[in-house]
Order: sequence, then C-alpha cells, then structure tokens
Amino acid sequence: MKCHDAKACVEVCPYAKKCGGCTLQGVPYKEQLRIKDQEVRKLFKGICDTVPIVGMENPKNYRNKVHAVLKRKRDGSIISGVYEAGTHRVIPVDSCMIEDEKADAIIRDIRDLCKSFKIKIYSEDSGYGLLRHILIRRGFASGEIMVVLVASSPVFPSKNNFVKALRDRHPEITTVVLNVNDRQTSMVLGTRDIVLYGKGFIMDSLCGCQFKISPQSFYQVNPVQTEKLYTKAVELAALSGKERIIDAYCGIGTIGLIASRNAKEVIGIELNKEAVKDAIANAKLNHNKKALFFTGDAGEFMLSLASEGEKADVVFMDPPRSGSDEKFLSSVAVLNPEKVVYISCNPETMVRDILFLKKKGYRVGKVYLYDLFPYTGHVETVVLIQRKDT
Repeated sequence: MKCHDAKACVEVCPYAKKCGGCTLQGVPYKEQLRIKDQEVRKLFKGICDTVPIVGMENPKNYRNKVHAVLKRKRDGSIISGVYEAGTHRVIPVDSCMIEDEKADAIIRDIRDLCKSFKIKIYSEDSGYGLLRHILIRRGFASGEIMVVLVASSPVFPSKNNFVKALRDRHPEITTVVLNVNDRQTSMVLGTRDIVLYGKGFIMDSLCGCQFKISPQSFYQVNPVQTEKLYTKAVELAALSGKERIIDAYCGIGTIGLIASRNAKEVIGIELNKEAVKDAIANAKLNHNKKALFFTGDAGEFMLSLASEGEKADVVFMDPPRSGSDEKFLSSVAVLNPEKVVYISCNPETMVRDILFLKKKGYRVGKVYLYDLFPYTGHVETVVLIQRKDT
C-alpha cells in the first residue's frame, strides 16, 4: 500500500526515503488507519464485507525483533542499519521509530565493542570478515532479551570477554547466541547456533500461553496487536471443545496451542524442523497434551488424512505473504473441514485464495483488520470461511 495524499506525507524519520520500510512515514496515525481500511475494503468489494481496522494506542517502537546489518566504511568506521530499498547498500540507522528502543541501544553498543575488540566486519563484496548481522529479540511480557551475533565463522575471538563487556553495559540481556552463516546468501541466519551465554532462547507469553523463542523461530513482531488478532481468530472458530483442528504453517505452535484450550485435538504441521522442535517444547511447557506437532507439508498431510477417511473440523492457516498455492488449497477442499480460519499478512493473496475456496463450496464471512505494522503499508487480516452446507 502507498500513501495517496502526497501533501500529508511530511517526512519525520531521516532514513525514510532511502530505507523504504515505512511507506506511511509522516502520515498522522488516524489517517494511516483510514488509508489501510479503505484499500482493504476496495480489495474485498463484491466478495465480502470488512470490519473497521483495529489500531494501536501507541503505534511506535512496537517491533520486538530488530535486525541490523553491519558494514565497515573506507575510513574504517563501522555502521549498522538496514539495506536501502531494493539494494544491498547499507543505510546507517542509530534508532528507528518502530523498533524496540532497548534493541537499538544494544546494537549501537555492539558496534562500538567491535572497534574495541577489533572484530572484522564481513564484506559481501570480498567475502572476507567475521561479523555480518545483529539480531535482537525481546519478550514483550517477560522482558527477556536475546542477542544473536551472525558471523561467517564459528571462531569468534575473545568471545567470553566480548559477551562480558556487552553484559556489563546491558545486564538485562538474558542470552547471547552466535549464529554461523558461512554462505554467500541473502539469508540473514545460518543453520548453526552456538550458545555463548544463557539458555539460547527467550520466553514470552501470548494469550495466556508460554512460548520458547529461539533465534530461528517465527514469532509475530507486534505482540500487543497479535493478541487481539489471535483472540479474534479463535473466536471466529466458535470452538465447542469437540473439534479436531489442523494448524497449517504452525511455526512454533502459537495459534494451535492457544486454540487447543477450546478444542478436543490440535495437529500442527510445519516444514521448518527447528520450529517444530520449539512447538513440541511449547506444548510441554504449557502442559498441553491435546496438541501434537509434526514436520511435513501441510497439504500432503491433509490429503493423507482424507485418503484414510479421517476428518478435521477446523483448519487454521497463516501462510507467508505469497499466500497459499492451489495444491494446498485443493487439499483443504479434499479434507473438506467445516471451517477454515484464514489469517493473512497480504490481503491481495488472501482475496485470490478466498475466491478459489468459494469455487470449492465455501462461503466467506466478514474480514477483520488489525494494524500490526504502523507506519508501513502492511496490514493483517483474518476471516472465517465455512462450508456452504453448514
């Protein structure tokens, strides 16, 4: 989405033009909500009604996951920030109005410590150097803080002294992890994690459930709005306690575990093995015996269930921005659940997928909007899709 009123877009953030992340920078928050509400309503016109967007009381510094890329300039100074939109040029950012302020402060201090410890900064052009990225995750409810140092090698000079110096400045840090990414790739994280301090993960709570969050875990970046979104998703399912639920794209099990309190059984399916490990750990953590999690393709799993004569009453799905493919949606239609609760971070792909399911005998309820990403053009939506014969 883009701002349609150029006069209203007065720049506030000095990085906005080059960063490109906050396309609604300088727009009053109420106007941001109006723009998002209007555009989603247009997308769904003739398909279903939309409910006015739910905004935030405080729309700043909401991101509890902050990523910074590092670069050494020709004069030897070190900068940290983000890639310029559509490029790999690093825009130096000391503080961001939508990022957790504590995370930004930690990143600045890590940058300074790199100078003191003579840590070599990785160069994408030459492939030489050690430290590539910094990732900070903060538990909104727990206050626990994870620092992930993404390096090109598992050998980090003076690592114990480096961590001690960092914790001297920020004793609130509860764990530090060295993530090894030795590939020439645009992916931030590698597959290997080495715990330098603490447990190697943080804890947080969401909708009354406890969650273990590791460096690789997907966890919504705005927990305040996520609680509202997930509460609505479970409400739309109208669970009676007798349902079997499929949680597709289950990640670390957030939606499935929250919904399981009002269901008979939840089966979560996820391709990411590390996420499934976290989901299983989260089920144990919450003393939940009704939720089971498996590694695999959700579409193939549902087809397998259907071929064996098994059923599911509700499917929760929260796909990536690209939405679902026809193969997955066809498997939903074959399994033929009574209800599908669809959560999306991209209303355009949601419209496409809804139209596909309508052709398969489903009807669509109202679309609910939640602003999880103030100042950006993104919006989260959730809708109940039901079989026409129910």
